[in-house]
Amino acid sequence: MDQAKLAADLRRDEGVRLKPYTDTVGKLTIGVGRNLTDVGLTPAEVDALLANDIASVTQALDQALPWWRGLSEGRQRALANMAFNMGMPTLLTFRTTLGHLQAGRFEQAAEAALASRWAIQVGDRATRIAALIRAG
Repeated sequence: MDQAKLAADLRRDEGVRLKPYTDTVGKLTIGVGRNLTDVGLTPAEVDALLANDIASVTQALDQALPWWRGLSEGRQRALANMAFNMGMPTLLTFRTTLGHLQAGRFEQAAEAALASRWAIQVGDRATRIAALIRAG
C-alpha cells in the first residue's frame, strides 16, 4: 500500500486540526483524526512533542533574553523551566528576578521568584527552580 497516498486521503477526509476539538461522537481529537480520548499518545510522541516545545522555549529565550546563554547550565534549566511553564510574555514580567539573574545576584533572583504569585501556584516546582538558581 502507498502510505503517502493513504496519508493524503486521510488528510482530505479527516481534515487537519492543530488544536484539540470534540468530534461528532464526542471524542477529544487532534491532528488528522487522532482520538485522544481512547488512543492518547505514545511515549515516543510525547517525547517528540516535548523536544519541539523545548526547542521553542530556548529559541524564545534566545530572542528575548540573549544573555541567558551566559548563565550556568543549572540556571539555564531553571529559566527554561519557568518559560516553559508560564510562557515568555509572563516570564518577561518577572523584571526583578530577571534583573538579578542577569546581574549575577542569584540569591536575590531566587528570592524574587519565590515571592511571586507564580511560586504559590506551582508550589514545589518553584522551590526546585529557586534551588537551581541558587546553586547554578
